[in-house]
Amino acid sequence: MKTEKAFSLIELLIVVAIILIIVAIAIPDLLKSRQSANAASAVASLRTVNSAEVTYASTYNTGYTFALSVLDGQGISSLGNACLIDSILGSGQKSGYLFYYVACPAPPGPNDGSMSNGPCTTVSDYQLSGNPVPGSTGNYYYTDASGVIRLNNSTYAGPNDSPLAG
Repeated sequence: MKTEKAFSLIELLIVVAIILIIVAIAIPDLLKSRQSANAASAVASLRTVNSAEVTYASTYNTGYTFALSVLDGQGISSLGNACLIDSILGSGQKSGYLFYYVACPAPPGPNDGSMSNGPCTTVSDYQLSGNPVPGSTGNYYYTDASGVIRLNNSTYAGPNDSPLAG
């Protein structure tokens, strides 16, 4: 009789169990990493919009935009097609966050997406809220024409929340 060296069924099951335990430990860390990456992307998006608004106002000398989509665009830059931000951010959703832009907010405050533009002919103030997509978790962010990004850990952020450190 020839004897072959091979793994027994028990040994294979033990190896599979060890791999499953490692995966069970790693998945929560991966989810936390993804949430942190989405939050960092949201803050970067708010900074991008703030910079784009200042650029738009100084380039066209008309004040800020009436809508986030005006900063978006492709081709030749114009008053209604500024080509200052990417089309994904211009759509109002990026990296697990929804962005709500309000021109001439009256009064400024936390925004769950239900606010509409205030009455004005020239936009001298705006606010932008970055909220996690419903059903997901994450921080809530707020910024306005001052360029200060504010944070709230539990509910919609507004002008009275603490500034983001850094």
